[in-house]
Amino acid sequence: MIERLCIIGVGLMGGSIAKAVRKLGLCREIVGVDADTENLARALELGVIDAGFKAKARGDFAKGAKGSDWVVIATPVGASVQIFLDLQTVWSAGAIYTDVGSIKQSVIWAAEQTFGKVPANFVPGHPIAGAERSGVDAATDDLYFGKRVILTPTTETASSAVRLVEDFWASLGALVSLMDPLHHDQVFAATSHLPHVLAYALVHMLGRKDEQEEIFQYAGAGFRDFTRIASSNPEMWRDICHLNREQIIPLLKAMGEELMQVANLMEQNSVESAENLLVYFADARNARQRFLTQSLPELGSS
Repeated sequence: MIERLCIIGVGLMGGSIAKAVRKLGLCREIVGVDADTENLARALELGVIDAGFKAKARGDFAKGAKGSDWVVIATPVGASVQIFLDLQTVWSAGAIYTDVGSIKQSVIWAAEQTFGKVPANFVPGHPIAGAERSGVDAATDDLYFGKRVILTPTTETASSAVRLVEDFWASLGALVSLMDPLHHDQVFAATSHLPHVLAYALVHMLGRKDEQEEIFQYAGAGFRDFTRIASSNPEMWRDICHLNREQIIPLLKAMGEELMQVANLMEQNSVESAENLLVYFADARNARQRFLTQSLPELGSS
């Protein structure tokens, strides 16, 4: 039983953890820390947390974490340095600390810069779950059920802490795996970060055209499906793209080459190029079918 769980960032991810923990009776008290005053008030109003702390200045993150035996960091990864600096003043060797960030190397670097090395009781993590909506109103108590959670402990992370965090996520119905931090960032740059950038870029391009041509008025289900993730939290994705840019930029360049390959096949306007285009699309469809077969249980959207 967790005595006092502190959720730093009571949005979709953090709020869903709090809701699941409360539903399952895994914790006696849940406190939340959030920079968004309205969101924090809403979390209290909904009963997602028992107490709330506003994070507006240096040291505010520590106020909520002080005295907690579990701390989950669920903010955009760009805030990691400031959060660790705050937590350093109240860090407890007897507590467990983890996070839910979509990139891991930058979070680990932030911990190293603050503490000199990664604390043994900090277990970096990434639940592969999410939605295009944000804020505590989007939180659900089953967001993580049946979803994958990747933990990326370093050589300095205590095995006992890893086991506790594994058990925590398993109790929420998640499927837990371990992965090297660099490999994690490479994998998710391709499968998550690149698709989000492509969705944002497409909507950005068509948004300019829509001002003159009313494109969105005639967009169908395919457009909605493809661009759904462009409704995700812009602040979170700014941080991800900035901090994982070394992995994402080569993929964007490769994607540009791939699009030019398709354009070249179309420009040739011959029977042979049409057949080559058919083969190209069929190969892509077959690759997606392999993904669907391998990804059961279904992956989340982050």
